[in-house]
Amino acid sequence: MSAQRSRVLAKAATLIEALPWLERFHGKTVVIKYGGHAMTDEALRHSFAEDVVFLRYAGIKPVIVHGGGPQINAALEKHGIESRFTAGLRVTTPEAMEVVRMVLVGQVGRDVVGLINRHGPFAVGMSGEDANLLTAERKRAVVDGQEVDLGQVGEIVEVQTGAVRSLLDDGRIPVISSVARGDDGQIYNVNADTAASALAVALDAVKLIVLTDVEGLYADWPNSDEVIDRLTTDELAELLPTLSAGMVPKMEACLQAVRGGVPQAHVLDGRVPHALLLEVFTDEGIGTMVVPGRGGAA
Repeated sequence: MSAQRSRVLAKAATLIEALPWLERFHGKTVVIKYGGHAMTDEALRHSFAEDVVFLRYAGIKPVIVHGGGPQINAALEKHGIESRFTAGLRVTTPEAMEVVRMVLVGQVGRDVVGLINRHGPFAVGMSGEDANLLTAERKRAVVDGQEVDLGQVGEIVEVQTGAVRSLLDDGRIPVISSVARGDDGQIYNVNADTAASALAVALDAVKLIVLTDVEGLYADWPNSDEVIDRLTTDELAELLPTLSAGMVPKMEACLQAVRGGVPQAHVLDGRVPHALLLEVFTDEGIGTMVVPGRGGAA
């Protein structure tokens, strides 16, 4: 068999492998939390946009929720505003909130929309403020037994999905900035992992996918780089107190999504080109998958 024929057959095998996943997910909503290195590396930014458009053409309804930590840090520094973190969350003063809102909605969101729309008129940028998509209240945090003031950091208390559903029905790709409004009229900075999880539940999504800068959830970090490829909500709840601060909000988001009715949630290495397609359309998948119930981690 010629080398060219082998390559062609290998491509055909890859396409056929995707068939059951195309059947399973066609017409379904997938919520993707976009962040980490995939958001700052130029080549990865383009491959992410291609993946999202591929999902759209495959009949899947992608919804993107993004943060923008590095961009916010740079903008705050430029404006002479100190970045402070408590309990893993950015302390957000009114001055900082103005910058956060400007960066997430006016810069990062527009960049993501522009990348996707190179491939067609798909992406529409939104903030959690638009059409009361996300309503939040002030988040309380306790450190060493003492309640601390995080400023305008919000906890989501309500999700109204009407506008997002209308966009999806029109064949669009919503790109959502994790900023919310409170009933008190305040604007709140909301953790993007948490926002993605709440949206996945409210939209009856078939999957939540969280892109990050690690291969997945490690079984025994830093002693081993073995990745847990699958675990249940019960097992994850037991592991949460032992996880590093950076992984807690991501794994909590997966836990809350699956407990809220999303069939599966995934943490993927966004540094891998086309990580989204590898997860959705291949038998092996990549990263760590969280599923309901009890059982042994694979």
